[in-house]
Amino acid sequence: MPDTLHNTQADQRSIRRLEDARFLLGRGRYLEDIAAPTALAAHVLRSPHAHALIRRVDIAQASARPGVHLIATAADLAADGLGPLPCMAAVKPLIVPPRPALAEGRVRHVGDPVAFVVAQSAEIAREAAELIEVDYEPLPSVVDGRAAIADGAPVLWDQAPGNLAYHVQRGDRDAVRHALAQAAHTVEVEVMNNRVVVVPLEPRAGIAQYDATTDTMDLELTGQGVHGIRRQLAEFVFKVPLERIRLHAPDVGGGFGMKNFLYPEWVLLLWAARRLRRPVRWLADRAEEFVTGAQGRDIEARARLALDAAGRFLALDVEMVANLGAYLSGNGPGASVVAASTAQGGVYDIPTIAVDIRGAFTNTVPVDAYRGAGKPEANYIVERAVEAAARAIGRDPADLRRQNLIASFPHRTAMGMAIDSGGFADNLDAAIARADRAGFDARRAAAKEKGLLRGLGVACFLETSRGAPNEGAEVRFQGDGSVTIAVGTESNGQGHETAFAQIAARHLGLPIEAFRYVQADTRAVRSGAGHGGARSMHMGGAALVKAMEAALATARRLAAHLLQASVDELDYRAGRFVVRGSDRAIDLATLARSAGDPANLPDGMAPENGLGEHVMNITDVFTFPSGCHVAEVEIDPETGAIRLLDYTAIDDYGRLINPMLTEGQVQGGVAQGIGQALLEHTVYDPRSGQLLSGSLMDYALPRADDLPSFDIALIERPTAANPLGVKGSGQAGCIAAPQTVMAAVLDALRPAGVQSLDMPATPSRVWEALRAATPDRV
Repeated sequence: MPDTLHNTQADQRSIRRLEDARFLLGRGRYLEDIAAPTALAAHVLRSPHAHALIRRVDIAQASARPGVHLIATAADLAADGLGPLPCMAAVKPLIVPPRPALAEGRVRHVGDPVAFVVAQSAEIAREAAELIEVDYEPLPSVVDGRAAIADGAPVLWDQAPGNLAYHVQRGDRDAVRHALAQAAHTVEVEVMNNRVVVVPLEPRAGIAQYDATTDTMDLELTGQGVHGIRRQLAEFVFKVPLERIRLHAPDVGGGFGMKNFLYPEWVLLLWAARRLRRPVRWLADRAEEFVTGAQGRDIEARARLALDAAGRFLALDVEMVANLGAYLSGNGPGASVVAASTAQGGVYDIPTIAVDIRGAFTNTVPVDAYRGAGKPEANYIVERAVEAAARAIGRDPADLRRQNLIASFPHRTAMGMAIDSGGFADNLDAAIARADRAGFDARRAAAKEKGLLRGLGVACFLETSRGAPNEGAEVRFQGDGSVTIAVGTESNGQGHETAFAQIAARHLGLPIEAFRYVQADTRAVRSGAGHGGARSMHMGGAALVKAMEAALATARRLAAHLLQASVDELDYRAGRFVVRGSDRAIDLATLARSAGDPANLPDGMAPENGLGEHVMNITDVFTFPSGCHVAEVEIDPETGAIRLLDYTAIDDYGRLINPMLTEGQVQGGVAQGIGQALLEHTVYDPRSGQLLSGSLMDYALPRADDLPSFDIALIERPTAANPLGVKGSGQAGCIAAPQTVMAAVLDALRPAGVQSLDMPATPSRVWEALRAATPDRV
């Protein structure tokens, strides 16, 4: 078994983040920190209704307010020929109703943008918005995905009868039917992967500018995927060449996927800046983000797991209904169809799988990728089914898992994924040993004496990590001895500035201080698919390695010419090329300075500023992070309150660049998964469609006192999928934690008669479940 890292901070690779110094000293550069003295302020007037016709919009009184420069409605955007926001999800067949930046004729969720006000100040813009008169005719609404596709539900779009955006089937349905018919045991579960509001520390914000001399638009924004957003703006909305729009992001205070997408506000800012020939800025407040920022999850699933008489898994049949919200967000259907399908079956050797997925339009905020984006939902389904199967046939849940884990590699799953490496049984055994599962019965007995219910949950996870295929990187040696590295992935808190510099320092033999990291700028970075899908080290890191090799090859050719030697005679060490067996040498800084003078160059090499290369890493290969987690909880049956006592994780992320940063990523993901399992409850009123959990007064996020100290151990099993041997780690904690915590909660409740419970396991839900199971207690 590979070495387990018991103390990541003691590992010499675990250097502290380079970017933390400026953050801790208040030198971070976030959108609100950026001075734009001549900028006007924008405010969006939003619908108070979940579903209504817009009969009239009267802006006369608001436009007369002193300090107001512009009030736009859908008609203004249409008059300028702006197209709707596209959906880029690779799902077919797919019904994509138009999503204009401002609602046309009808609003379809609370928060739908209706008018855009630009004024001298944010206060004036807000006051003017209050003067706009909108005549709404309310319509019936529907907020639940399964209810939306039922007969008689209010219809959101004429283009989507029955509110169905797609109906996709994957896998071998005939083989699954046959296996279910032949099975000795069949277990069925119904689970709800609850909707979550994504709450990064920094709300969305942007500053748009327009240069009339070049007819170019510029948007600085809190975004995660600037190249992709620019392409959508240029190609689909403004219908201009790519080079006419520049997007760039400063430091970004968290994203978790929701800042990857094109939003109406980005369109409105650019359009207004062009229209007014003035910079325009907008900053969302927290309440606004609750009803406008893309939300996550919201998938209801029914699964049937077939087993033979010995407990071997034969087939998995999954039926899912994904609540997509009122519009299709940029990659909204991708999470429930593409990503979820890759991970169905998890770490288990299941011979055949069939998945039936329907996407429903509802009068809610659009849903899109949120940390894990489909992989948490798929893993949750199979883990809940495995847990139920163990209880149904009287098997120990860990033993049943061990019996059915994928044991040999490479392995091709029933959904076609080629897993190249793993140690799933080792992960399981290490996790239950580290969590002292053997001593649990004594701890449970001690809790019972105090009138408490104690439970222990074990669950596994498999991530299919890649995100978008292909990635680019550029390495450029500068005349001052520094090295610029520009990568198309983008950090919003993960530590890329440190991790990429560590890769480069190790590869080039230079001090880490020599590197300047450039990201999130369509002018400074040639290409990029941004962050998402735990792809940065796998895709971007591999691109960086290839770019360094190409840059060194170019530098070697120039060095050979200047040193009057052949390239084969040169050795490279720590930033210098040396002619073997002599004292002739030249360093990278000198080569970079020489590259600008044509007289110094060999035939076929053009002069340039610095010396470097841009390389595309063309690959669609996945990596497969995996692990086993164990949670232990204690429940007060009188109140339903849950205490999460211990949380243990054994995870495999391949070769680690910086173990401390990896552990930090896992901790954050686990915390978010725990939040979804125990606390985060997005509630829409089923009659009015109003978001009842519309603020942090009503929507509970995990706090420090909700969490135990995590015991996380990392196992390095390198993958051959990239030259670094890395597997993605940014999403895994969020994938593993929900089923682990819920297994522990149900283990505690089962002796009291509770057999099933959906997330979030809030005290009220737990108390109600106990009351229903044992009414004599109340």
